[in-house]
Amino acid sequence: MEISSKENTQFFSNTTILPVDRSSFKSESSASKEKLSCCGGIKIFLGALSFVYFAKALSGSYLKSTITQIERRFDIPSSLVGVIDGSFEIGNLLIIILVSYFGAKLHRPRIIGAGCLIMSAGTFLIAMPQFFMGRYQYERFPSTINSTISISPCLQDKSQTPLTTLEKTQAKTNAGCEKEAGSSMWIYVLLGNLLRGIGETPIQPLGIAYIDDYAIEENAALYIGCVQTIAIIGPIFGFLLGSLCAKLYVDIGFVDLDSVTITHKDAQWVGAWWLGYLIAGVISILAGIPFWFLPKHLPKPESRKDSSTSSEQSKFITEDNKDQYKSYQQQLKIAEMAKFLPSLKNLFGNPVYTLYLCASIIQFNSLIGMVTYKPKYIEQQYGQTSSKTNFVIGLINIPAVAFGIFSGGLIMKKFRVNVLGAAKLSLGSSFFGYLLLLSLFAMGCENSDVAGLTVSYHGTKRTTDYEQAIFSECNSGCACSKNDWDPICGENGVTYISACLAGCQASNGSGKNTVFFNCSCVGTLESPSRNSSAVVGPCQKGNECPKMFLYFLVISVITSYTLSVGGTPGYILLLRCIKPHLKSFALGIYTLAIRVLAGIPAPVYFGVAIDTTCLKWGSKRCGGRGACRLYDSSALRYVYLGLTLVLGTVSIFFSVAVLWVLRKSSSPQDETLSANGDRGACGTKSRKDNFVNSDCLIQTTYWPEKETRL
Repeated sequence: MEISSKENTQFFSNTTILPVDRSSFKSESSASKEKLSCCGGIKIFLGALSFVYFAKALSGSYLKSTITQIERRFDIPSSLVGVIDGSFEIGNLLIIILVSYFGAKLHRPRIIGAGCLIMSAGTFLIAMPQFFMGRYQYERFPSTINSTISISPCLQDKSQTPLTTLEKTQAKTNAGCEKEAGSSMWIYVLLGNLLRGIGETPIQPLGIAYIDDYAIEENAALYIGCVQTIAIIGPIFGFLLGSLCAKLYVDIGFVDLDSVTITHKDAQWVGAWWLGYLIAGVISILAGIPFWFLPKHLPKPESRKDSSTSSEQSKFITEDNKDQYKSYQQQLKIAEMAKFLPSLKNLFGNPVYTLYLCASIIQFNSLIGMVTYKPKYIEQQYGQTSSKTNFVIGLINIPAVAFGIFSGGLIMKKFRVNVLGAAKLSLGSSFFGYLLLLSLFAMGCENSDVAGLTVSYHGTKRTTDYEQAIFSECNSGCACSKNDWDPICGENGVTYISACLAGCQASNGSGKNTVFFNCSCVGTLESPSRNSSAVVGPCQKGNECPKMFLYFLVISVITSYTLSVGGTPGYILLLRCIKPHLKSFALGIYTLAIRVLAGIPAPVYFGVAIDTTCLKWGSKRCGGRGACRLYDSSALRYVYLGLTLVLGTVSIFFSVAVLWVLRKSSSPQDETLSANGDRGACGTKSRKDNFVNSDCLIQTTYWPEKETRL
């Protein structure tokens, strides 16, 4: 009996454990539900953030595609367009410190939503001048506008001067001419781009930090990689949108398109540049809507609850020392805030970081300038239209960049490349990329034959001054203006600045079908016949130019891919050569330096250099220099590619110095360790100093403005 009673007692005591098991089962069930809720919330945020990245990349790349359109529409030089392009970086820098510091303490999703609204407002502001500055007016002889009456382009009497020339003469004497509507409308484009930069500021720091805070730790890198991948798709659609809008006339919907006498191949053609900004603005608004309905905080995953450290950090911190670690972290933050200058000194005392920063600044100067004016270079060098140029860049170059970035990360993971290997891979990609760029010097087109600019009226190369060269004996009896740009193509294959300067005595037809007859200057090149004729528009470039353009595309794609391969290894190198507690500060200084010393000045001085190659400047209606109508192809090729190559070569020298310092400071044991291991090759001496290095891995495929640096 005693034994049986003991057994019963033991049995009932065991059964009392069952309710505890049920409660634990319930807690596990509630935890799983909470996990599902957390995952659902973070995935909604992930989708919304991906769409925002797509929207900002689309609007940024669309601006690049409209550089030449804006230049022609507002009659401004390339240097001023460079200032407009750099205003985005200025707007970003104005509030990046405030957003980064105060944004984390406020409602981050709503701040991102507000940034989207500001970004869309700036995009709409860029398009607004189109609705206030009147219709676009290009230079055309009156007989080509809408008249079937035969008017002599070569006027023997100054009293018969064309209406456009009379208007220009009267405008110059008008005191209030400089204040005409549209003379300074480009300022609104600059302010709109500045506003875009302000609105874009909170998206990257707050969005990435929000994902890292509330995503399951092992999924954070995957989520951020998805966001960056979607961001690369944005420029593809941006350039394709630019290609579509460039085919449409600027005043479509406002004028009768049959009255337009120029085609999209003409140097004066301006596409519907404003239409794409309206579309991009609407997309930005739609992208910001979900953030107004997302919570300030999401439920944290179970693995992160009641813990200020990640699971990887917890490997190095025992339970007994967690409270001590938290107090140490707080003391460390206060100490770092109080010791800004010593931290800065410590950071720049690291030779690897300093040299790599210099190399990055110079290389980004090279890449930003090259990408900004690449559409202009293709148009002027190979005689391609804006529409075709944007289409080619969007469909060929950008995917090559994306594939290069992916390949760089894949190589790092596949071969477990260490820090020294990352430096070699980054240097190798830069070296071979700029070596390929060198070959583009041989893939240019010669100047088009333009009488008075690139050749004389007798068919020889022009050697005299421009002021004297555009006039000749064959047009000495005509009252022509040297400021006009209304090109015609003679039957001899030579382009003439205007029908008047070609000495044409009669015309027939209207609009695009106008034909000029009895052009005395056309006859002097081939035959003295006075029946020489010409048609509206410039002559096409030489027969070899289309073949050269294909060669250029092939080399350009390979170059873009090669340079992009080194992006991820370079960023890994940056993360591994700094002390863990200075990581955030170092990345902030790096981003700031790239934006201030590369993003802002590069488009400006590249534009100034390109302006020096202009052969024929347009003239504004009120007098003064407008946009460039014709560039010297050879000079443009040497300036554009030469400046890019010189900057790239200087950056390679700094990269070689980085590799030399790494080799000197790395022990053989360090070189055998992976970049994903516990030690780097930059002088870190203990595992304890590297316990937060895992946080770096989530951003190894990102560097400033990657989406538009193609």
